[in-house]
Amino acid sequence: MRYIQVETAGALHGSVRIPGSKNSSLALLAAACLADDVVTLEGIPAIDDVKVVSRIAQDIGLELHRMENGNIVLDPRWIHSAVIDPGKAAAYRASYYFAGALLAKFGRVTIGFPGGDDFSSRPIDQHVKAFQAMGAKVEFHEDYYVVEAAELRGSDIYFDTITSGATINSMLAACRAKGRTNLYNAAVDPEVVDTATLLNRLGARIYGAGTDRIRIEGVPYLNGGDHAVIPDRLIAGTFLMAAGMNGGQVTVQDVIPEHLGSCLAKLKEVGLGIEAGESSITAYGLGAIKATRIRTAMYPGFATDLQQPMTALLTQAKGKSIVTDRVFPNRFNHVPQLRRMGADVEVRKETAFIRGGRPLVGEWVHATDVRAGFCLLLAGLAAEGVTRITGVEHLERGFDDVIESFRSLGANLSMMKQETEPNGRPAIGMNGF
Repeated sequence: MRYIQVETAGALHGSVRIPGSKNSSLALLAAACLADDVVTLEGIPAIDDVKVVSRIAQDIGLELHRMENGNIVLDPRWIHSAVIDPGKAAAYRASYYFAGALLAKFGRVTIGFPGGDDFSSRPIDQHVKAFQAMGAKVEFHEDYYVVEAAELRGSDIYFDTITSGATINSMLAACRAKGRTNLYNAAVDPEVVDTATLLNRLGARIYGAGTDRIRIEGVPYLNGGDHAVIPDRLIAGTFLMAAGMNGGQVTVQDVIPEHLGSCLAKLKEVGLGIEAGESSITAYGLGAIKATRIRTAMYPGFATDLQQPMTALLTQAKGKSIVTDRVFPNRFNHVPQLRRMGADVEVRKETAFIRGGRPLVGEWVHATDVRAGFCLLLAGLAAEGVTRITGVEHLERGFDDVIESFRSLGANLSMMKQETEPNGRPAIGMNGF
């Protein structure tokens, strides 16, 4: 069993370069399937979710190679199948993008239901609604579903709720559909814009990405091309929060500050100093953390992916903070783990009530998803004693360099492995990397 060992650290100081966005990368890799020539993507992180995409690519004939400079080169001309193994599809959430990306070329896509973080189910009803509006039929089976369309036709699609995943998937399907598609109540996330930017570079005709109405004029083919993924705003926000756990000063580089507007506003509200440059942001402690109220929302609101690490920061704020998550109301699996460390947090329905200021104590805790892992890691930085975090695989799904990045700021982290000796007693030692 592997786990991350976090020992009490003082104030963090230094800078860290932010990798490419996980959420955007998974959409871009699938989008490359729509092209009729080679696509090169720069900045795709070497995380476990991307490794699953690589295995799917091998199954369907998509040639995918990571070059020495880190770029990923994809050649979709050799795709011979649109059947996605259910087990691999269930390994991560964004597998559903292959449905939108392969449907126009093959007319029939078989794919397993999306998996990934287990804090909440990931409904695909809005994806299905969009496919059906464009003329596709969708059949559901026990562990997979089939999307089939002899011809995709442009349509007006009104989303019942704002959803980044369904907005992107609909764009993918509409790119090579006949006629015009209008998406209403579309998500405005930077990842939506990033996907549209790649597709337009390949020859798609997408207008209005970044607004709540997107128009797509279908084209018969797409060229190859190059594209650099946007930086991961969620990882950047987490590192900025780390500056407030024990005071200190943390700079995130290679970021787009505009993508973090709501996060930066809240960090200022709780008492952190924030300085933003063209492609960097610095957060520094100004004293005691202040209690606040958080309500998550779709972009440009406060991201649900940041409420978990923000909860860790608010355990350090004297007074009562309230965190409400109506985007994913069940995303509070980190709370029982924080309680094990001494935090005073109570959850009622979709709201966590945090009575901050109580000292945290190191303990064995378990990460159930990527952001919960970051939450527990931040809590461990401020806890007395040693914190041991299991569920390492979840962190590795979202960030491949978590240990070294935090170490570079002065944190005391190690990747450990617990084995069992012949006498049945646990033996704890370094994992060797």
